[in-house]
Amino acid sequence: MYTQKRMRVIDRLLDMSGIDRRRVQLRWVSAAEGQLFANYIKELSEELAGLGPFDASKFSLRLSAIESVLNSPRMRWLIGIDRQVTERGNVYSEKIDSARFEQILQAVCETEYRNALILASLRSGPKTVRELCAATGLEVREVSSRLVDVEKMGAAELHGYVGADPKFIRTAA
Repeated sequence: MYTQKRMRVIDRLLDMSGIDRRRVQLRWVSAAEGQLFANYIKELSEELAGLGPFDASKFSLRLSAIESVLNSPRMRWLIGIDRQVTERGNVYSEKIDSARFEQILQAVCETEYRNALILASLRSGPKTVRELCAATGLEVREVSSRLVDVEKMGAAELHGYVGADPKFIRTAA
């Protein structure tokens, strides 16, 4: 169940990053189902061949952001708490509608991904907002908003100015 929920998040992240979600698949196969496993591998190989080669270097920033999101405590907690808050209720015995929970999960996934893009871009050194926009593909307003989040987390900070443009650096946090 956890793995299926995690795959839904992976699908969302792949969509956000521009990587075709068909490149990652989850199939349940028993050890006794060798032929079924072989059929799945053949099917996946054919589908991947149809998609063409994947240039990981072209997507290195996005893949790094996806990895960060999947390892973030916030996302891991949300994925794990799904059933508790939708079926049994929170600490106040309030249940959250499954559709509402999915909306929350989607919003958090988007925020975490964009924050992770900013932080992944800052790994290569200090950058201005416009440089971050160019590296991440995000709009100026979005980059500015995400910088506020990552600064509050202590993961980035102001590192000076280039003319009138603030320059940010990733911190050790």
